[in-house]
Amino acid sequence: PPLPQNQVRREIAYAVRSLPWISVPTVALFFAEVRGYSKLYDNIEDSPYGWTGVFLSMLSFLFFTDMGIYWIHRGLHHKLFYKRFHKPHHLWKIATPFASHAFHPVDGFMQSLPYHIYPFLFPLHKVTYLGLYIFVNVWTISIHDGDYRVPRLLRHVINGSAHHTDHHLYFDYNYGQYFTLWDKIGGSYKSPTAFEGKGPHDYVRKLQEK
Repeated sequence: PPLPQNQVRREIAYAVRSLPWISVPTVALFFAEVRGYSKLYDNIEDSPYGWTGVFLSMLSFLFFTDMGIYWIHRGLHHKLFYKRFHKPHHLWKIATPFASHAFHPVDGFMQSLPYHIYPFLFPLHKVTYLGLYIFVNVWTISIHDGDYRVPRLLRHVINGSAHHTDHHLYFDYNYGQYFTLWDKIGGSYKSPTAFEGKGPHDYVRKLQEK
C-alpha cells in the first residue's frame, strides 16, 4: 500500500539514532558472555553431547527466545510502558524492512534480552551463538518486509511477515517472534488477514476513506 511521506527515511533515521544506545549494554553483555561468565564453549568436544548438543541447542535457543520475546513484547504493550517505549515502533502501520530496528533503545534492548539470558543458563557453542544472533536479526528484518509467502502447511505455525503486519495494524495480536505457539497459548493469535484474502490494502483503504 502507499506509504506515508518519507516513511522509509524516518524509519532509517530512528534506527540510526537508537542503535548506538542499544549497543552499549549489548556489548557489555557480550563481554561477560565471552569472558567466561556464561556457559558458552569454544570446541565441539567441550559439549557433553557433541554435535547432537549443538543441534539441540539451536532448537532450544529458538523456542526459549521466542517465549521470552513474546512475554516481553506483550508487556511492552501494557499502558504503563507502551506510550513511552514501544509506540515509536508502531508509528508504522505498514512497516518496511527499515522499521525492523527502529525501536526506542529501551524497547530494542529489552526485546534482545532473551538472546543474552540463554547462554548464561544453557551451554552453547560460540560460533553457533554468533550464527543464531545473525539469524535472529535477519528474521527480524524479514517479518517487516511485507512478503507474506509461507508454505501452506506452516502458515499457522510460523510467525511470518503476514502475522507481524497484522500485529502492527491491529495492535493486540501476534506478539511472537518465530512461532505462533505462545500467541495461541496466550490467546493473542490472529490468523493473518493476508491469508484470508483481505490483507493490509483493505485496512489502508478504509483509513483513507475515513
